Amino acid sequence: MTELSITTRTIIGKKVKTLRQDGKIPAVVYGHNVKSISVMVDYLTFAKIYRAVGGSVLIDLKLDANKSVKALIQDVSTHPVTGKYEHVDFHQVRMDEKITAEVPIVFTGEAKAVKELGGVLVKNLNQLRIECLPDDLRQEIVVDISLLETFANSIQVKDLNLPQTWHVLNNGDELVIGVEQPRVEEVVTVAPEEDVSKVEGVETPADKTEGEVKKETGAVKAEKGKKEEKKDK
Repeated sequence: MTELSITTRTIIGKKVKTLRQDGKIPAVVYGHNVKSISVMVDYLTFAKIYRAVGGSVLIDLKLDANKSVKALIQDVSTHPVTGKYEHVDFHQVRMDEKITAEVPIVFTGEAKAVKELGGVLVKNLNQLRIECLPDDLRQEIVVDISLLETFANSIQVKDLNLPQTWHVLNNGDELVIGVEQPRVEEVVTVAPEEDVSKVEGVETPADKTEGEVKKETGAVKAEKGKKEEKKDK
């Protein structure tokens, strides 16, 4: 089992900034019927272990030079800009008491509906929330997606091969992963506007002589003059 050394700390509040500058992460250890303890842990050592086991594997916390205790990395706070670890919550557990944990889902294999039909994978769950005894925890859940042969296939929580000692807190019908059909962009063809000059029987200004245009213009003006004369009377 992975062992991680931690040290009791007395620096709290805004002063913990100095700990981070010295390569330490402020942390706390708590648990059921366990008094919370403010501690600190070496940044590089913690980062290496956390990348390896995540938050679903028991580790041995060794406080100062005392006997180690079993714990989970319950929560890790990170800086919003740099992404560096800023605080850690360790949950000390009792081996005879059930705990709640989130176990990561790891996908393996290749989906035929993607490779041969051009579908798009839709991952709905990346972790599963379960309840079990500490000894029954697993680091990850492996899901084979080669079962996704058509767009009608999907994998739900109830389809997963899980230990019988686990009590799954997710809904059994919740989608884990599926495949969507590829989107087809509809091409709309706009018919070109009909050139009225080419329609038989339709006369356009371009077809008229200059004299005809002047004659029509004069006629329009004369008609307008007559209407205005009648209006004055």
